[in-house]
Amino acid sequence: MSGPGEVGVPDLYGTAAIRERVLAAWAASPARFREDANTEEDFALGGYRDRVVIELAQNAADAALRRGAPGRLRLRLAGGVLTAANTGAPLDAAGVQALSTLRASAKRDETAAVGRFGVGFAAVVAVSDEPAVLPAVGRPGVAWSAPRTRELVAQIPALADELLRRGGHVPVLRLPFPARSQEAEPGFDTVVRLPLRDAETEALVRRQLAEVGPALMLALPGLRTVEIEIDGRTRTVTAGHEPDGTVVIDGVRWRTVVEEGTLAPALLADRPTEERARPTWRVRWAVPEEAPGLGRKGLPEEVPAVLHAPTPSEERLDLPALLIATFPLAPDRRHIAPGPLSDFLAERAAEAYVRLLRGLPATPRLLSLVPGGLPAGALDARLRRAIGERLPDAPLLPVAVPGEDGTVRARGRDTVAVDGTPELLDLLAEVLPGLLPAGWPADHPALAALGVRRLPPADVIDLLATLDREPAWWQRLYRALEGARPGTDSLGALPVPLADGRTVRGPRGLLIAADGLDPRPLEVLGLRFVHPEAVHPLLNRLGAVQAGPRAVLADPAVRAAVEGSFDADDPEPIAEAVLGLVAEAALDPGDEPWLAELALPGADGEPYPAGELLLPTSPLREIMAADAPFGVVAAELVERWGEGPLEAAGVLRGFALARAQDVDLQAQAHDPVLDLDDEEEWACDVLARLGPQELPPQLPELLAVRDLELVEDWDAALELLAEPPLREAVVDPAQVMLHDGRRVAVPSYTAWWLRGRPVLGGRRPADLRSADAHELAGLYDVAPAGLDPVLARALGVRRSVDGLLAEPGGADELLRRLADPGRTVSRALLRRLWTALADRAAATGEPPAEPPRWIRALVRGTPEVVPAEDAMVLDAPALLPLLADQPLVITAYDRAVTLAETLDLALASEEVPGAVESRGTPRAVPQAVHEVLADVDEGLPDEYLAHERLVVDGQTVSWWYEEDTGAVHAADAAGLARGLAWAAGHWTDRLLLEAVLRDPATAPDILAERDLEP
Repeated sequence: MSGPGEVGVPDLYGTAAIRERVLAAWAASPARFREDANTEEDFALGGYRDRVVIELAQNAADAALRRGAPGRLRLRLAGGVLTAANTGAPLDAAGVQALSTLRASAKRDETAAVGRFGVGFAAVVAVSDEPAVLPAVGRPGVAWSAPRTRELVAQIPALADELLRRGGHVPVLRLPFPARSQEAEPGFDTVVRLPLRDAETEALVRRQLAEVGPALMLALPGLRTVEIEIDGRTRTVTAGHEPDGTVVIDGVRWRTVVEEGTLAPALLADRPTEERARPTWRVRWAVPEEAPGLGRKGLPEEVPAVLHAPTPSEERLDLPALLIATFPLAPDRRHIAPGPLSDFLAERAAEAYVRLLRGLPATPRLLSLVPGGLPAGALDARLRRAIGERLPDAPLLPVAVPGEDGTVRARGRDTVAVDGTPELLDLLAEVLPGLLPAGWPADHPALAALGVRRLPPADVIDLLATLDREPAWWQRLYRALEGARPGTDSLGALPVPLADGRTVRGPRGLLIAADGLDPRPLEVLGLRFVHPEAVHPLLNRLGAVQAGPRAVLADPAVRAAVEGSFDADDPEPIAEAVLGLVAEAALDPGDEPWLAELALPGADGEPYPAGELLLPTSPLREIMAADAPFGVVAAELVERWGEGPLEAAGVLRGFALARAQDVDLQAQAHDPVLDLDDEEEWACDVLARLGPQELPPQLPELLAVRDLELVEDWDAALELLAEPPLREAVVDPAQVMLHDGRRVAVPSYTAWWLRGRPVLGGRRPADLRSADAHELAGLYDVAPAGLDPVLARALGVRRSVDGLLAEPGGADELLRRLADPGRTVSRALLRRLWTALADRAAATGEPPAEPPRWIRALVRGTPEVVPAEDAMVLDAPALLPLLADQPLVITAYDRAVTLAETLDLALASEEVPGAVESRGTPRAVPQAVHEVLADVDEGLPDEYLAHERLVVDGQTVSWWYEEDTGAVHAADAAGLARGLAWAAGHWTDRLLLEAVLRDPATAPDILAERDLEP
């Protein structure tokens, strides 16, 4: 290609005239030169600094529109030169004039043209100093040259100083020169040639070429094909436009919508004159039909997220579609100019966006096109707000219409979303108007922006409560809910159809009939069985009970029916239903004690509670008193059901057991839980045994035998009580739980009750062959032969004194027996019993509950029952001669004090003065005594007082010992032996000492005999 202004090139565009006018103007006014240079520099380095490719494409699109044919553009970068070849109307003089001026577009009368301001071509100056626009080969073109312009300017003296101050920088596009192209571009009408300034500008151009894509084709609909060739490698972008507005760009279908019209003058009042002369507006939205994902707004990553006006601006838009609109731009050509026109276009853009969404298929992808998140800027926020105001009223969402095929579109505010499986949503669509179909994520945030009401499972359940549907429909619903796996809390009020035709809220506690169980005969019991056609495992998970006979019996309704059977108009159907369940459940007697309240007919035709009826073969018929309130069960019931089910229902074969769990003993002492005979007294007795407690003691289980107070034949009754399961209620102690976690065994209620009744004619030893039983012979009667020993102990039968005293209250019982004149007690046994009482008192420190009023004491050596106030405890042997006629309680002298305190009796030593009234002669203790008592360290005196006649308290005695002085008085050898043995603490050696004192020579033999003692 020849250089600009090549000699011999025709000047078809009046370039010489343009140059003359511009140079004359600059010469006349250097300021004009300066102004043109600054303005071009502002455009080249400011608003159009990186727009050369876009502006070249825009000019190509406008050329195609002027010709009225689809445009084609080829962009080639090679050898440091960018060329842009395009089809369309060729360059003319007006075009050259426009390109060589600033802000004077030749397209102002072309309403369809993209270029509007006459400054876009200034972008070429950002990359090239010698741009050229060259028509087809053989026709002249036009070029601009910074060196040539600088040369011409330098010839004008008035501009020399300014050129120097600007460092040689001149406005390139003000002076055009004729040029001719010698390079053919077949198929194209115009070529723009841009020799690039340097490597930096070449890199800038490469980046812009790489960015050519769908956004450019959508912004410039006049172009159909853009070829980008870089260093020999070609990439082609094509755009096919369909009648419905769809644009296919490189195989990707873009749905578009266009709104356009004429602007009211008021909207242009603040705009420049030439803009006011073009009072049209246009808004276009575009979005690919197949979203690249729900990520960034549904737009391909190569599409810049900015407003195109119509070429890219720097107004950030974070909306999920491409917006191309004729927004007014500020002088920097980068941002919109605020004002009425921008506000107007924002509203129109919002309307167009809603129309775009309405034209898209009604798939969940629509949700990704609903604006969400934070706005990217002021315009973005304004558009979001305007779109958001319109979306709830736009019929965008598909809803099923019962009775019609397919779906219709509904407004968001008329739509509800439910999270569930397709099966669930299909069911709900029948009863829930405006329901979003399956596949639409119910928790998507875009639904809220659309005004969709999201229904959680609990709200769905509430809406279903009023429905009237067949049981099979509900079973389908349960299956669908099971697949959806909602939380059980939200389904707690789920409607459930019952077998009796009712529908209730909530599966918990409902019964599901097990295989083989017919619920129809059980309706009389008020049971709530799920309708068989509605049964589903979900109901079990929500608390319904898979009900065999035992589970049905456990239902509270059955218990209520049993308790109310006596007041029922016709108790027979209730009895029939309950006995049928009992028979099928194969209950054992006592499994369900409350069944004893079931009203059943007796043999006399009167109704009885089952627990007050006896089987015809019951041994209780012979044991109970004649006035016992028992009837015999009707014979037809025995024939109908057999004795087993009747006994399991509470009819008595033998004694019945009563049970209670977690019994508060303190409360039971005032309010019995089983209504047993003297139940409160038993609780009080147990509390007394336990003593004071910080918290009420608890009884985990109370097990007792009923109706014992009605027994007449105790021998036969005891035989029954000795057999399981009644035996455990007698012999097993009750385990009381204390507040500190300890367990204490106490007598069972049944054992306690039997001990207090004359069931054996009184308490008695169990077996006189027992080693210790002879101690109680005479005090107790003999137990019947063959009585079970374990049962006997539970009944309170005594086996030994130690066993008696070990029990609470045993000491008081023993004292009562001893005070009974009708009982026989030997002197030896009496001494043993007093010793045992003293030992118990010493060990436990516990006296009897009350001091005895009568006491069995020795009167002249014979046991007799005397008033306690007349008796005293003998605590010293020397007192015996002085108390010959006094009732004495005698035990081992070392237990005398303890026994006196225990029985609240006087000690003999405290009642007898013990005054020695005769004079004695001091004598030495014989040596033989010292030999016998050689191991005595102290207490044995060296002398004693010998009396011819020893008188104490006016009575003659053989010996006396003064406790306070330790003096021994004796009147003979026998008395001296007893006095010295007592003083030395060797009372058991008194007879040995007497023998030695009578014949000292026998001492060795006597000592040898003593050595033989065990």
